[in-house]
Amino acid sequence: MTVLQAFLLGIVQGLTEFIPVSSTAHLLIGQKLFGIPADDAMFSFLVIVQLGTIVSLLAFYWRDLLSIARATLDFQRVTPERNLGFHIIVATIPALLAGYLLKDAVEALFKQPILEASIRLFSAAILLTLAELLTRKNRTLDSMTWLDALIVGLFQIVAVFPGASRSGSTISGGMFRGFDRPSAARFAFLMSVPVMLAAGGYEMLDVLKMPDLAGFLPLLAVGFVTAAIVGWFAIKWLIDYLGRHSLYVFAAYCAIAGVLCVVSIAL
Repeated sequence: MTVLQAFLLGIVQGLTEFIPVSSTAHLLIGQKLFGIPADDAMFSFLVIVQLGTIVSLLAFYWRDLLSIARATLDFQRVTPERNLGFHIIVATIPALLAGYLLKDAVEALFKQPILEASIRLFSAAILLTLAELLTRKNRTLDSMTWLDALIVGLFQIVAVFPGASRSGSTISGGMFRGFDRPSAARFAFLMSVPVMLAAGGYEMLDVLKMPDLAGFLPLLAVGFVTAAIVGWFAIKWLIDYLGRHSLYVFAAYCAIAGVLCVVSIAL
């Protein structure tokens, strides 16, 4: 991997982590186009670069996260922020368990990047379409219950697998519980913070053991910083977009990208 490739993959990560079109699928496609081997170093890059988009989330939602954290630790008062913090915890548990138990299986899937990307892109297209067709979209987060949080958290398990869209899965999960698009997106982004931090932190332990770490760190830094900057703008754009538009355009894009992946495999 070159510095330019790390920069371009950072742009891809920042643009597609929050927009529901599967960031990992696009990174896997980029990996294939650049001719980068599907080895442990690439897997580490794919996970660590997500920490850049975590910085985007922290920068965009820092006031919300600080308020939620303070309210969650205040055991004397029940507030909407405390309830939201509790629901984020509930929603986080399924993905953390799945990520730990399925780590080896997930890493194995990265060895077939284009095939896995095509499967997940088609899955995202179907899920986003169903979320628009079959939901009421008339609830806000103030009405969320622990059962809502758990079910949305179960949707996040899908995002453990390469090529699955974390934002697409969890936003759809929220919409299936009747939440409007902006509310579903806000909860999806807030609940992704603990899981993405845990995944990146865990993978960082493996990165520190790499024999050529000194040569690999500059590439990680380039991807990290690029993803962080681009990701902030992607969040802002998507929140504004979902206030006025549906998810159909993202579903159509995922379907077309999936078809192109299948064609590339057949050629």
